[in-house]
Amino acid sequence: MSPERNARTPRQNKDSERVGVRRRNIVPQILDAAEQIFAARGLTGTRVEDIARICDIPKANILYYFGTKEDLYRATLFRVLELWLADADDWLLADKAPLDAIEGYVRAKIGFSASRPDASSLFSQELLSGAQIIRPFLENELRAHVDRRAEIFLGWQRAGLMVEIDPRHFLVLLWSMTQAYADMRVQFQAVLGKAHLARPQYETGVRTVMTMVSSLFPRPSAAGTDETPPPRKSRRTAKNPTPLVRRPEPPRPAAAIDDIP
Repeated sequence: MSPERNARTPRQNKDSERVGVRRRNIVPQILDAAEQIFAARGLTGTRVEDIARICDIPKANILYYFGTKEDLYRATLFRVLELWLADADDWLLADKAPLDAIEGYVRAKIGFSASRPDASSLFSQELLSGAQIIRPFLENELRAHVDRRAEIFLGWQRAGLMVEIDPRHFLVLLWSMTQAYADMRVQFQAVLGKAHLARPQYETGVRTVMTMVSSLFPRPSAAGTDETPPPRKSRRTAKNPTPLVRRPEPPRPAAAIDDIP
């Protein structure tokens, strides 16, 4: 076939561009609606018609882009997972100061729980149902992702910047604490006496998590020795016992939390 017959006409190029723009606009809209409905009703209880109604488009349009309800469910889950992994890639880096890295990551994760609670609920439901859809991802991509973060934590430990602790357990527990602000938000609301969680509650969450984990990251002193607290004295003899957990530095602004009313 000659190059002339392969070449696109200006009209064909414009048509292709319009199709590309339409796809870029409609696919995120469909995934946003799917995230909401799947989180509320699960895979079995969701109908594609319900998602199409929210998007104000025909059901056929959704099936055109995603094929089946199961394919849409899988795509919705993987989008959530990609965003979560990106947060770790942005913050948990070997060349960052450990406490700054951990705080940035905690802020990103709690900010995500605040702005996208349905995403976290969807992921939790998938795990509770046995993770049939995403088990290969968990056993391959996620495990490799955790292994990379574990190497960073181990490097900090070898440098004396982090207390020796199992890095994989530590990371999973960080997930549990930060995702609780989405998965357990109804419980938080009841305990705190709030109709809705707002920025002050999420900010308190960040400070609380950082207070708990900050003792794992001793800061080097000017003399080059770690600022580890001295042994705790008996309550009978110590007038001012040294606290075992240091107060964290004032947290830096985080758009994900500061944008929450």
